[in-house]
Amino acid sequence: MTLIIGLLIPLLGTMLGAAFVFLMKDEMSLRLQKLLLGFASGVMVAASVWSLLIPAMEMEAAKDAWSVLPAAIGFLMGMGFLLLLDELTPHLHLGTDKPEGLRSHLSRTTMLALAVTIHNLPEGMAVGVVFAGADEGAAGLSMASALAVSIGIAIQNVPEGAIISMPMRAAGNSRWRSFAIGSLSGAVEPLGALAVVLLASLMTPVLPYMLAFAAGAMFYVVVEELIPEASEGAHSNLSTIGFAIGFVLMMVLDVVMG
Repeated sequence: MTLIIGLLIPLLGTMLGAAFVFLMKDEMSLRLQKLLLGFASGVMVAASVWSLLIPAMEMEAAKDAWSVLPAAIGFLMGMGFLLLLDELTPHLHLGTDKPEGLRSHLSRTTMLALAVTIHNLPEGMAVGVVFAGADEGAAGLSMASALAVSIGIAIQNVPEGAIISMPMRAAGNSRWRSFAIGSLSGAVEPLGALAVVLLASLMTPVLPYMLAFAAGAMFYVVVEELIPEASEGAHSNLSTIGFAIGFVLMMVLDVVMG
């Protein structure tokens, strides 16, 4: 039951954020967007370091100086995988009219959905791999620390759900349709997490690499998308404040619950 709840918590965070369309009449202010983007970045960076990279190295502690090797390799592979996915998948980010990836004849809605999928996939993998590691009794990982990651991802999914649903509402969609689209944007996370958990028995020998792989994938999203978007234009100082709050919150969650 703990596992099921843990896998679903991030989706609930997205749904809570998407529900902002019922609470706010106008489009989300630029100041709030900047603060929330920075917050999401801080949570993802802290989760990558404390919940993924450090446990990956602790699992290989017996190798002394070489304990960092699986983490380094896995991290670079995660970054490379997301880079490849970003280059090959036709997708469109909110607020832009220029598609990225390979040319296609996909609809605007489909490409927006693919952009969100690319963004959320690493988060689902991160949740799945820490639960898999905790279930296998890996060093540095426990069910409590896995729940901390799940809760941290859920917290940063709240602003993400709002950032997706609010522009949908501003574009003329109904509140319920905007809420549904915002909520479904997080559906890939529990699905990706479940797939990783189901493959856990096969992954045990490469678990340190998988932990670091998820960290690299999340770092790619932060560096490629969240930080540039948060730093562009006015009020970038608010994104810096949001980053600090998100980072410290996730760090505290991991240490207290881990």
